[in-house]
Amino acid sequence: MFVEDEWNVIEDGFDASRHVIAESVFSIGNGHMGQRANFEEAYSGETMQGNYIGGVFFPDKTRVGWWKNGYPDYFAKVINAPAWIGLHTSVNGNLLDLASVKIHSFRRTLNMKEGTLSKTCVVELPDGTLLRIESMRFVSMAAVEIGTISYAITAENKDCSLSVLSFIEAHVLNQDSNYDECFWESISQKNEQGISVSVDQTKQNPFGVPQFTVATAICNEISVSATKKQYHKQLQLGETLDFKLKKGETAVITKYAAQVSTMNYSAQELPKIAVERVKEAEKTGFKKLYADHKKVWAAKWKLSDIVIKGDVKAQQGIRFNIFHLNQTYTGDDSRLNIGPKGFTGEKYGGVTYWDTEAFCFPFYLSTSPESVSRNLLLYRYKQLPQAIKNAGKLGFTGGAALYPMVTMTGDECHNEWEITFEEIHRNGAIAHAIYDYVTYTGDRAYLVDYGLEVLIGISRFWAQRVILSPIKRKYMILGVTGPNEYENNVSNNWYTNYFASWCLRYTMETISWIKRVANEKYVELAAKISFEEREILRWSDIVNNMYLPTDEKYGIILQNDGYLDKEPITVADLPADQRPINQHWSWDRILRSPFIKQADVVQGLYFFENELNEETIQRNFEFYEARCVHESSLSPCIHSVVASKIGDEAKAYELYLRTARLDLDDYNKEAKEGLHITSMSGSWLAIVKGFAGMRVAQNDISFNPYIPSGWKSYSFSITYRNATLTVKVSKSKVELCVSNGYIPNLQVYGQTYLLKKDEHITIQTKKK
Repeated sequence: MFVEDEWNVIEDGFDASRHVIAESVFSIGNGHMGQRANFEEAYSGETMQGNYIGGVFFPDKTRVGWWKNGYPDYFAKVINAPAWIGLHTSVNGNLLDLASVKIHSFRRTLNMKEGTLSKTCVVELPDGTLLRIESMRFVSMAAVEIGTISYAITAENKDCSLSVLSFIEAHVLNQDSNYDECFWESISQKNEQGISVSVDQTKQNPFGVPQFTVATAICNEISVSATKKQYHKQLQLGETLDFKLKKGETAVITKYAAQVSTMNYSAQELPKIAVERVKEAEKTGFKKLYADHKKVWAAKWKLSDIVIKGDVKAQQGIRFNIFHLNQTYTGDDSRLNIGPKGFTGEKYGGVTYWDTEAFCFPFYLSTSPESVSRNLLLYRYKQLPQAIKNAGKLGFTGGAALYPMVTMTGDECHNEWEITFEEIHRNGAIAHAIYDYVTYTGDRAYLVDYGLEVLIGISRFWAQRVILSPIKRKYMILGVTGPNEYENNVSNNWYTNYFASWCLRYTMETISWIKRVANEKYVELAAKISFEEREILRWSDIVNNMYLPTDEKYGIILQNDGYLDKEPITVADLPADQRPINQHWSWDRILRSPFIKQADVVQGLYFFENELNEETIQRNFEFYEARCVHESSLSPCIHSVVASKIGDEAKAYELYLRTARLDLDDYNKEAKEGLHITSMSGSWLAIVKGFAGMRVAQNDISFNPYIPSGWKSYSFSITYRNATLTVKVSKSKVELCVSNGYIPNLQVYGQTYLLKKDEHITIQTKKK
């Protein structure tokens, strides 16, 4: 569908049947706000409108007939905010509707290098008038409350009269709303001195969640003489620009928009601030806004780009994913996080899952300033009281913390019992992110100031969630769902049990260290949270006696009790017309099958490879990979990293490409619902941790690189302890260079190097 290009995603020719997919793929954002690639023009065909503002959500009711104690009160969902892009054109009195006019040519381009969305098309109206339309828009990375559009109209074959309606649309709906319910109510709409301002507030809710107010302001410039008139009809607000064009003449309309919300300002000051912002944008001008925007993107690409030579599809795929990760989350606000769909759609409610810590965190840790990953951790630290509250709803006491599976503010917002109550491994991912951050950055002060309090809350949960089996005299965790959501309510999921034990070990190690180096802080924290040393004794007993299921016959880790009682078939036995099984089989049949939705034991092999020998990793990978249908977008990347670890280059590359082009090639036939933002980090993991074999220990960073057979070379940069390291791998050599700082313990293929600023080393590439 899309032209293969290293820096651009290009749609050459318009296909209405795939337009909703393109709206997702061409989405743009800046961390503060974002939007699907809806047309500026009128479009009566199938579309999914989407304009989203970070942190703005609505607490939709979740109570259902099968309500259970402990369920959350509401489901938080990102809501479609008032839209500002509308530029509806009438030509000689006829509305230009891109769904009904004749399209002679069409080209839409997402410029990933500069963060812009452009469109060029030639259309023919019923009266024979030909117009060329050239538009470019972006939401500014430099002035994050500003979006702007440059919109050029050329009369191709004859003189014509045009009327362009530039407006804000305040009557917006979510596609997933019930009975066309609108979550907004209009507060005011005013046109003043060429600026239109719409102030809208979310409807009242019974859940104690504050209402959000958003002010949207627009103004317009036009390059030809035009008559401007104010426009206000129902909940549309703006102005009309009436003008005439001679054959061959072009009019350029520049639209500036500002969106501000009560996330950052009081409701009373919003209209004034919105007007100020849009005036500033107009004064700055499109060219300067564009230049400043490009400058920010250039800095981001300098840190995060991966360059692949010899494989355009792979290059386009990885840049597409890095682009969306960078425009979804910038790390400037610790109240915000990463939704599975980012700013590209409504599925999953735009909320935060364990995806952030388990999959996305390493990308931001290695490609952004340290403050970015720190803010991701602070997001969870600030929500610790809610995590304790969530655990309390399920009967846990004494400061035990269960972080939510789904959240906006820290409150659990997921109402499927097998997820809300049972997919508790999410606690482990949050603890592991703290470990990753401290190990990678060396910022152990974070443990003293914030990290230990979170670790103790999580460990208290595990200590209460285990049960001591009177028969086996081992601690077990019953009634859980592991990462493999195709098995629910199982006992002793190995991944969950192992993670619980690891969390307790890491917390005890952290306590021991802090008592040595900052005992006063430790005593202060212990008093604050009523922590007693006897808790450590119980944790130690659990660690020493945790039940970790294995099977002697196959010599494997057992995914969970009873897994091998299932039919002994593999994915190779599945007819192609039965896949994906989640679209062809009943849930009952899926639960009884041996098929695995996503990495489960393999997820554990990825996290805990240092605690497992290579033979164990290989044997278990081969067993479970054969049974994994990869029907979660989060699955292929983890399998790819582990495949690289064991030297299965063909499998590693196959799963990398699936991860990198999941949305571009619409593998799962669901891109129209929005992109898989959190799994996009997986393509970065597959290259940096997989192909390049990057690992970080306490004070060492190491690489064990190889190159996929179809590539000429690949290169990337990482930030590591105030140094920037560039790694380039080709078929014959590995080159490493530090552009600032120094790296004292750099290992490549097991050899240690001291790399100082501007130093460069070259090593012969080894075969796996």
